[in-house]
Amino acid sequence: MNDPANPPPGTEAPAVWVLLGHKAGDNNQVIALAESLGVPFAEKRMRYRPTELWSNLLLGPNLLGISRVCAGQLRPPWPKLVISAGRRNEPVARWIRQQAGPAVRLVHVGRPWARPERYDLIISTPQYCLDRYPNVMIFELPLHRIAEDRLEMAALTWRDRLAHLPAPRIAVLVGGESGGFHLDRAKAARLGREADRLAQGLGGSLMISTSARTPRHAARELTAELRSPFFLFDWHAGGADNPYLAFLAMADRFIVTGESMSMLTEACATRRPVYIFDMSDRPGSGRESAPADLFGRIANSLRYRAITHRLAQHLAPVRMRRDVSRLHRALIGSGRAAWLGEEFPQAPPPPLPDATGATERVRELLESRQR
Repeated sequence: MNDPANPPPGTEAPAVWVLLGHKAGDNNQVIALAESLGVPFAEKRMRYRPTELWSNLLLGPNLLGISRVCAGQLRPPWPKLVISAGRRNEPVARWIRQQAGPAVRLVHVGRPWARPERYDLIISTPQYCLDRYPNVMIFELPLHRIAEDRLEMAALTWRDRLAHLPAPRIAVLVGGESGGFHLDRAKAARLGREADRLAQGLGGSLMISTSARTPRHAARELTAELRSPFFLFDWHAGGADNPYLAFLAMADRFIVTGESMSMLTEACATRRPVYIFDMSDRPGSGRESAPADLFGRIANSLRYRAITHRLAQHLAPVRMRRDVSRLHRALIGSGRAAWLGEEFPQAPPPPLPDATGATERVRELLESRQR
């Protein structure tokens, strides 16, 4: 089998490189965009050094934030287009253009830390404040790779193993740590209680999947609250037998933790009811919020990530701030989602917005590079 990143002698190298990192949501978006172009592309997976934050912030385009092995795969022939996502891959993409020349096009998905004019195109969502820049395309939701054929194959693989679960089946997709959001023990238990309440009311079952960002304790606190039949996939690094796509294919409803825009988008792509679990620490969030949560909210607010997130929200340039409530309001307002504990609209959820405009813009960049 040929390696697209290292084609046989005499064949043309891929015109597109996609830079992959440690976040599944970012990776799925850049691969979705590359796949939509219909041209060969090479995946360049990055692994990061502990010091990457400082080298990336202080030194501009560089490879000091990635391992030597990863840096070794970045060599001529250079691509015509680089697609990246996440702040850790930004200096790498800009380094590639520095080496190969300005004709290499750079497309970034999400929110760039560098100034937007450093890129030819940025594809973003309303959670980031980027709508005033001319080279930015704002889509209602993140890009995704959810296609019927992928879901059908996953369902065939898992149908027998999940056949014992009574319908309706409710997929519980659990995220965890993201910016100012933290899935503490109290929230994990509350998620379990509210998911079980929904399953009990419908006479159904739960299919639960944690993720790379889920704290290790969360599955234990969540499942301790369940009386309904359930199946648990507790994510761990290197686990190959992941039922996530099967859950998307087989679930009748979804519960998704509200900090994960990618999982919310993928659940909504199925056009089945999606319930958002409120991950905020504000007083009154969630159905069971009570004064006893006060100490938990204070502890969460004193975490390092929470402090740095608040500082960034108040001190960083507006273009670098994030407000996921914008996407929550859009999903609920469009009838695609409801807060967990509230009634879902009677009308079927509408399809996701068409994102072919992003593909067309990127193809134009490639064609302009080839002229």
